[in-house]
Amino acid sequence: MTPRPHPARAALARGLTRRRVSRRTALGLTGLSAAGLALSACGVQGQGGNQPAAEDFWAGKESNGRLDFANWPLYMDPGKPELAAFTEETGIRVDYDEAIQDNPTFFGKIQPMLAQGEPIGYDLIVLTNGIELTKLIELGYLAPLDHDRLPNFAENAGRIYKHTAYDSGNRHTVPYASGITGIAYNPDYVDREITAIADLWDPAFEGKVGMMADPQELANFGLLRIGVAPADSTEEDWAAAADALEEQRDLGLVRRYYSQDYIQPLSSGDIWMSMAWSGDIFQQNAEQGTNLRFVVPEEGGTLWSDNMMIPYTAPNPVDAIMLMDFLYDAEVAADLTEYITYIPPVPRARDILARRAEEAEGEERELLEQVVGSPLVFPSEADYDKLHNYVSVTTENEESFSPLFLAVSQS
Repeated sequence: MTPRPHPARAALARGLTRRRVSRRTALGLTGLSAAGLALSACGVQGQGGNQPAAEDFWAGKESNGRLDFANWPLYMDPGKPELAAFTEETGIRVDYDEAIQDNPTFFGKIQPMLAQGEPIGYDLIVLTNGIELTKLIELGYLAPLDHDRLPNFAENAGRIYKHTAYDSGNRHTVPYASGITGIAYNPDYVDREITAIADLWDPAFEGKVGMMADPQELANFGLLRIGVAPADSTEEDWAAAADALEEQRDLGLVRRYYSQDYIQPLSSGDIWMSMAWSGDIFQQNAEQGTNLRFVVPEEGGTLWSDNMMIPYTAPNPVDAIMLMDFLYDAEVAADLTEYITYIPPVPRARDILARRAEEAEGEERELLEQVVGSPLVFPSEADYDKLHNYVSVTTENEESFSPLFLAVSQS
């Protein structure tokens, strides 16, 4: 891609020098919220029809010079410099809407329109791997991606982002940003290094452990505790994992099952360790000066991704896939990482930010060095090797999955 002036050089300083709530802390994870449970109970009606091959879907389609993009709040610098650069380079206008507050609610809004073969008002959307994304794929509601139109993705995406259990071969999605679910602990209260999920079962920490209430997140750690890779798990494994989690609960180890509000009690010492999201811990330490530690456990952690996808009814799919690919330009990926400080799916972003740090001065240089040096933003290969995909929950097995783990956290 032709070099261009960096459009977001001050984004990191703007982001970390004012209080900025984490997107996942503010809004929670995909999971089975009340809205998701209600949707599951009602079932999902309608099909998007048999999915055409990618070459058939894209045949004859051309750019219309505009697109509508729905994303989560706090997932792009408010000035939208990346979108301005895209428009300057391509002439395509982007209407950007922070319309996605949680996955179940957004799915419930768009599903009836997709079932009727109608446009949903957006050409490009971002959803987390999980139950709703699985339903969109199963029901044929997502456009099959033409990878000939994604050269930046082919060249720059990290290996792990090309081999996902939830969308094999990136047939329908490519990641926008990612994070790790691991363990965070407060060294002011814990006098040893925490290294394993087994530590969350240690009686020495009675009443001082936080666990996540989200059924998929909770199940993942229960499965890792019993030595089972979540993506390969069976219904028998789920039952065994639920038993292990019930044992932990009944021993009085868990102070609370948190939706997303574990950061403050972890910082204050109400809990000493917790399941945690990497981005939350990075931002808390950077913004509040805390010294919380985050580890990918010996047994493994999980990698989640918020993924870009094109509804099969999108009126401007060519423009949407062009923006998808643009965001995989390494310089653009670095721009986004400066602001959102979650894991970019483009490893080269780290080298670019390191170069920018060398060229910067003062606070900007300090903040950039903090991002570049953090394994919470740029995990090591050793950490990546320990990361797992989520449990694969489908429309067929959802009813046998969710009650097991809701019974643990809601008892």
